[in-house]
Amino acid sequence: MRAKPVRRDPLAARVADRIGDFATVTPARFAILVFAILVVLFTLLFSLPIATTSGEQTPFIDALFTAVSVICVTGLSTVDMATYWSPFGHVLVFVGVEIGGIGVLTVASILGMVVSRKLGLRQKLMAAGDANPLRIRRGPIAEGQAVRLGETGNLLMTVAVSVIVIELAVAVLIFPRLLIAGVPWYTALWESIYFSAMAFTNTGFSPAPEGISAFATDWWFLGALMIATVFGAIGFPVIYVLRKKLRQPHQWSLHVKLTLVWFAALLVGGTVVYLLLEWDNTATMGLMNPGDRILNSLFLSVMTRSGGFSTIDVGQLDGSSLLITDMLMFVGGGSASTAGGIKVTTLAILFLAAFAEARGNDDMEAYGRRIPQDVLRLAVSVVLWGATIVAGATILILFINDDAPLDYVLFDVISAFATCGLTTGFTQNANDATQLIIAATMFFGRIGTVTLAAALAASTRRQYFRRPEERPIVG
Repeated sequence: MRAKPVRRDPLAARVADRIGDFATVTPARFAILVFAILVVLFTLLFSLPIATTSGEQTPFIDALFTAVSVICVTGLSTVDMATYWSPFGHVLVFVGVEIGGIGVLTVASILGMVVSRKLGLRQKLMAAGDANPLRIRRGPIAEGQAVRLGETGNLLMTVAVSVIVIELAVAVLIFPRLLIAGVPWYTALWESIYFSAMAFTNTGFSPAPEGISAFATDWWFLGALMIATVFGAIGFPVIYVLRKKLRQPHQWSLHVKLTLVWFAALLVGGTVVYLLLEWDNTATMGLMNPGDRILNSLFLSVMTRSGGFSTIDVGQLDGSSLLITDMLMFVGGGSASTAGGIKVTTLAILFLAAFAEARGNDDMEAYGRRIPQDVLRLAVSVVLWGATIVAGATILILFINDDAPLDYVLFDVISAFATCGLTTGFTQNANDATQLIIAATMFFGRIGTVTLAAALAASTRRQYFRRPEERPIVG
């Protein structure tokens, strides 16, 4: 006997098709919409009395700020994250950072693949757009990408597996160290998983009220956090390629090579600079032995990728160190990662363009490959977009707070834009209007490059003529 076909509700079918078309045609705008819906949902959940240890309703500004910080995996807070939230609230934080860190469209594609056991073209386009803003343009896209469209399913599996494997592995490393520190086993189990997730998603929330200051000289504990942070910050496309071709560097894509080289250069450079600038600063590392100074300099350099953990009082850093941290946070981590910032490949493209101009070359080249001009245009736009957000937020906050120090305000604004989470303490003590501006900065910082790509895609059109050329004076 033949089974009867399942009839779909016409209205529900039309709505589903409309949503699917919107998500496929403009995945960036769809992602922004989903991010906004998640922020509203988590704001309502954090406002519930069951989410707090006191059983009282969370003030709106604190609930909203926490929701944005969680979904945007930033790590800034207006409350004590370790003591303010109940177990239910901590579960919300954990789930929120996992969704925000992996990416909304990527999570949706993974769930769809698990349920249907296949990945359709629509899901592939959504996931590809989430991983690479260059794919969001309408029309055909050249397949000179780090991960080709046909490999999207394998990339999604890499994302799912790497999240589980890396977070569990780091939790296993942290768990015995917490036991040695005297933490009860059930608390150590929860905190090890929590620390691991916050490091891999580059969020930086701590489940312990004292933070990680007690482990400031512990190579094992800080090393585990750094491992998770680096894996989360280099990007899932890089992890995917390394998993397949770890012993074949000559077959690595240009994106992988640029990411690893510039990521390592910034990491080592930041460590050396912090070591030199903070060597005699008794408020930070000046009283430590040389080995511990090296450890903390390396740890701080790693956390500026977007990690957010800190073993020292960031507000006590030398002014020059604060500025260096501003620069490192603004760059952030790798593309399609859990980190924020303009991304290391964006910085690499700008330098390659400057080198090509200095040598008089028409093309940007690296590792035997030519980089097209549309990549440079997008890189310049991303930097200008980020600088505009940071400058606008800083000006507004300084206007509202006449006595606020510029270096502290700029530091926290860049930390918010880059979803880093390091703070001088200014944000937590700021007024409601300032916290709203910083929350908006976190939101636009997390989806800023995707928003820009969507705007570029909307303005892309076929032009059948070219206007007369004229060169303005530059420089």
